[in-house]
Amino acid sequence: MSPVSSTSVVSDMQMDYMKLLVTQLQNQNPLEPLDNNEMASQLALFSQLQQLESMNSSFAQVLATTNRSYANSLLDKRVTFFLEDTTTGELGKTSGVVDSVFNDPVTGEILLGVTVGEGSEAEEYTLGLNSVVLVEN
Repeated sequence: MSPVSSTSVVSDMQMDYMKLLVTQLQNQNPLEPLDNNEMASQLALFSQLQQLESMNSSFAQVLATTNRSYANSLLDKRVTFFLEDTTTGELGKTSGVVDSVFNDPVTGEILLGVTVGEGSEAEEYTLGLNSVVLVEN
């Protein structure tokens, strides 16, 4: 989840909570008003939820930066991945050299450009980081 969308989720949650609280206050029995301790407890829980959501957003940013650094460290390294044989449908190990790192413009996923083979028989593949099963120098 991107920081922008998590911020909007927290903002939406705040608005929903405030609407719920105002509705509770408007519809409470005047002879038995809401318990102050219960209301304080709800506010404390809501505050904790906001803090957790903020931490989640921060961790997502750290993870994205770490993944990008890891992907960049794979440049010029030989990686092994599984490739499906188009005729038999079986998976086989394939190795190639990482020659580029880029983001998918639609999903934002970090992808690796891998060259398998050399010369006129070289083939280019695009892999996600999770496809790599072995890294060699």
